[in-house]
Amino acid sequence: MIVVTGATGNVGRPLTRVLAEAGQQVTAVSRHAAAVPDGVRHVAADLAEPAGLEPALAGAKALFLLLSGDMHAAGASPADIIGAAEAGGVRRVVLLSTQGAATRPFGATRIAMRALEDVLRESGLEWAILRPGGFASNALWWADSIRTRGVVAAPFGDVGVPIVDPADIAETAAACLLDDRHSGGVYELTGPEVITPRQQTEAIAAALGQPVRFHDLTRDEAKAAMAQSMPAELAEDTLTILGSPNPAELRVSPDVQRVLGRAPRPFADWAARNIAAFR
Repeated sequence: MIVVTGATGNVGRPLTRVLAEAGQQVTAVSRHAAAVPDGVRHVAADLAEPAGLEPALAGAKALFLLLSGDMHAAGASPADIIGAAEAGGVRRVVLLSTQGAATRPFGATRIAMRALEDVLRESGLEWAILRPGGFASNALWWADSIRTRGVVAAPFGDVGVPIVDPADIAETAAACLLDDRHSGGVYELTGPEVITPRQQTEAIAAALGQPVRFHDLTRDEAKAAMAQSMPAELAEDTLTILGSPNPAELRVSPDVQRVLGRAPRPFADWAARNIAAFR
């Protein structure tokens, strides 16, 4: 049995589906009750209280660990989750980390994530670490303004990074959970090309078949909006990468191709599959 945390999110939802379709027994964990694929067990649990994960971890052989936003805040103890997994008899953990753990290791949230990676490495469990860059699904932040005003408001309109499709993250995670060959692997996950917010807007407009205007936000405006849904430190770190990506953050990684045997999906593919959210 495989436990998927964050099972209702942009990575956890497709991962749960991929595992279930592969015939695996899956327990989907989320903070609140949620619909899951047929045959999948759902357990409501808060990662901030690892003891509450015990019913989900009972009998599990593997765990996909995706931290909720509050688990990145000061005072959180995500290492306790790895301890709970080990105590529950879990054999393998696949951790969704972040590209910034390698490219900007001294940011506050990156230091905490690197420490969690080290705890996992030293735990005695089998492990794999996924380090994605920016998510294509972050464009969903623009859905309401596109629907209501035909506009995307975002900072750094002409600064691009090779954002990754969450479906590619999910399929890579499934491979790491199921295939012993990926034990001990650290995979940097990106899309196939550098793409700017303005170009993303154009791709969404093409999928919609109607114009969408782009409006540049200041950094302060963007931070204020992001801080409503994530810790301020995480918003600050994210904006630093988006506004001034370094050479490592501009690199298109070969790791999706290495694991899945195919090229990563472009943003236009993600936009076409998710266009209903913008109508």
